[in-house]
Amino acid sequence: MSLLTDLVNLNLSDCTDKIIAEYIWVGGSGIDLRSKARTLSGPVSDPSKLPKWNYDGSSTGQASGEDSEVILYPQAIFKDPFRRGNNILVMCDAYTPAGDPIPTNKRCAAAKIFSHPDVVAEEPWYGIEQEYTLLQKDVKWPIGWPVGGFPGPQGPYYCGVGVDKAFGRDIVDSHYKACLYAGISISGINGEVMPGQWEFQVGPTVGISAGDELWVARYVLERITEIAGVVLSFDPKPIQGDWNGAGAHTNYSTKSMRCDGGYEVIKKAIEKLGARHTQHIAAYGEGNERRLTGRHETADINTFIWGVANRGASIRVGRDTEKAGKGYFEDRRPASNMDPYIVTSMIAETTILWKP
Repeated sequence: MSLLTDLVNLNLSDCTDKIIAEYIWVGGSGIDLRSKARTLSGPVSDPSKLPKWNYDGSSTGQASGEDSEVILYPQAIFKDPFRRGNNILVMCDAYTPAGDPIPTNKRCAAAKIFSHPDVVAEEPWYGIEQEYTLLQKDVKWPIGWPVGGFPGPQGPYYCGVGVDKAFGRDIVDSHYKACLYAGISISGINGEVMPGQWEFQVGPTVGISAGDELWVARYVLERITEIAGVVLSFDPKPIQGDWNGAGAHTNYSTKSMRCDGGYEVIKKAIEKLGARHTQHIAAYGEGNERRLTGRHETADINTFIWGVANRGASIRVGRDTEKAGKGYFEDRRPASNMDPYIVTSMIAETTILWKP
């Protein structure tokens, strides 16, 4: 095994200018990630300088066998924390050979919203709180839980410390450092209310980069759990009963919200979000009705409410924002399995572009 580890950790820059680029894309389910690697002649820092590539879409649920070729367009580059050196991770989106975005390509429509002059002028900032659950590989039951049984009730696990409270910290810390190495704007991590559940935060990021960075952060976490032999779940309610679900709370502000008088802009934006509550809920992740029950720090899925410091609301405004009269708010509705391209662009479209 030591020889295998040595080979995996070979530093290619000692003997060649060539690098390895891992192309990443979203698969046919809309939540699964796929990737494959190719050799490039030398370091690349501009995604527009990278070659397009193709894959068999019939094997990912994204094309028919009779016309299976799907084209990958490189969109964002990150340092590769696994191969290191000059090797890179490349976030891509997918198109038909004719150049049309395939149905599961949600980045293309998001990029159009974020390139709108009115949206560009507002410089939308995002901070996404990605919750997830780590499961035992063979039984698909949370790590740290007795097989077929349950741990003690919720209470000691949130931000908990100790072998009987925090399960999987080595994975969490590895992911934290790997994201920082990659150039992802990861801003923190914490243990969550349900044991075996954790959260990382990405942001602040601007516009389309919020989606790119969250997807690559998810990819890095998938790779680390693969190495650790643990299953990663983004199910919004992995365990039924008196256990917290998993969300992707999305913190948001515009330039107008961050300036003096921004609190009035925030309130108007929240009013717009309330008017389009049904449309947002429909786009905020599969299975979210199992999570948004009005319990476990959620608002009921059919009800839109907002409040200051209220974690049982659809939209939460922080005390600091209220006091300063400017700042940001948190949309607590998105599920952990949401597509960040959809959620971030929809929030921008509703609050900036939509005219009631």
